Amino acid sequence: MILAGTAISVVKNVLTVIYLISVFAICLMIVFENRNPLKTLSWMLVILFIPVVGIIVYFFFGRNYRKQKIYTRKSMADSARMADYADRQVGLLSTVLARESDAIRSKEHLIHLMLRNNRSLLTLDNKLDLLVNGSQTFPAMLDAIASATSFVHLEFYRIEPDILGTEFSDLMKRKAREGVKVRVIYDDVGSWNIRKPYIKRMREAGVQIYPFIPVRFPSLSSKINYRNHRKILVVDGKVGFVGGLNIADKYLHGLPHLGAWIDTHLKVEGEAVAALDRVFIADWDFVSGEELPPDGSLGKVVHTGNRCLVQVASSGPDTDWATIMQVYFSAIATAKSSIYLTSPYFSPDESLLTALKTAALSGVDVRMIFPQYSDSIIANWNTMSYITELLEAGVRIFLYRNGFIHSKYLLVDNIFSSVGSPNVDVRSFDLDFEVTALIYDENFALRLGVLFAEDLKNCTEVTLQEWEKRSRRERYKESLARIFGPLY
Repeated sequence: MILAGTAISVVKNVLTVIYLISVFAICLMIVFENRNPLKTLSWMLVILFIPVVGIIVYFFFGRNYRKQKIYTRKSMADSARMADYADRQVGLLSTVLARESDAIRSKEHLIHLMLRNNRSLLTLDNKLDLLVNGSQTFPAMLDAIASATSFVHLEFYRIEPDILGTEFSDLMKRKAREGVKVRVIYDDVGSWNIRKPYIKRMREAGVQIYPFIPVRFPSLSSKINYRNHRKILVVDGKVGFVGGLNIADKYLHGLPHLGAWIDTHLKVEGEAVAALDRVFIADWDFVSGEELPPDGSLGKVVHTGNRCLVQVASSGPDTDWATIMQVYFSAIATAKSSIYLTSPYFSPDESLLTALKTAALSGVDVRMIFPQYSDSIIANWNTMSYITELLEAGVRIFLYRNGFIHSKYLLVDNIFSSVGSPNVDVRSFDLDFEVTALIYDENFALRLGVLFAEDLKNCTEVTLQEWEKRSRRERYKESLARIFGPLY
């Protein structure tokens, strides 16, 4: 018995030493990633104070794949050519913008930024339709697919096999049988409810469909936290869609406990469609191994005759920079008169938070819409944790009360707009694959401004005096949720 007890004691000591060495090594690894100090300290505290579980959580959710280059660029075939195009546009930018208004030329630095950090080519001939909610968006998408004669490229974070999802799949199967090339990408985590029979029936009809980075053990830890959050539809290279809506009944009918689902999408015609298609093609090359023409020329560009400047920006762990975050930061930091922002989830890094507060303190009219009630309790608590300091800086905060607002758009100085898939949080800016349309156009900005004003009618403005009256329990929940904000 004594020998057995001694052996157990020795094993425990050895395991303890191994564990302590592992903790020390992982902490060093986190430090050497040179990430945000707040995130570094947060992860080190999790590992140090939550034995064993902290290490497991870090390997599932904490590794910095942009720094480690685990996800390389998904499509390299045209990277040199795109870099050449972008460099040429940089050199000609002042000439291209010479005929534009002073307001548009004042945003030249944003165009230049996206040419350099994302090779987001500036397109000039575009027609944009702002689609509000699923009632406008889904019929427009279905009509576009029904009219397809060459190809349909569809990529969504969430596709549900419910009534709406079945309507989309039935239409795509019919088009595939007609000889249209139908290619579909769905995120394997976001579309978790898709079952094999749903996929099998689509493939049997001729639809090419692939999951984005399937999550299966034992490789779960390297994949579950880096998801494809993009929402893209391109038909025949003539029309494209991008925005915040996924394909599921709740995006059309809302949720019983939250009410209507409020969202914003964009229909694009013109040169920007090819740019949007280029993002899909890069993802398709990655998931299928099929190399499609990388220049977006699968379809013929429609010339709209309408001059509207658009850049399509994408970001993710495969890019060298957090490109969408950078353009948001630059637009906010250089705003002259107004910043109107709507996001269902708000968990910015320190630089973006400082830019918003600095803009408000400088006299810029900063207004932000958040949902009063959310489909994610913890994310909502995290969002609420930022309200006090924003109000103290002079930011006007509005809580949407008539349903759940899931819109994701930014309007700066009534000239620069962004409509797309990213939320204003760490996950969208640093972890997930996202896409958005960056628009430099006064007429479109006016339409987006009208939408923002309409959304404000369904909001309650938060005042600092009233906000500080909330219970201590609410404050504790917000503070606790905020601790984990940098981690996801």
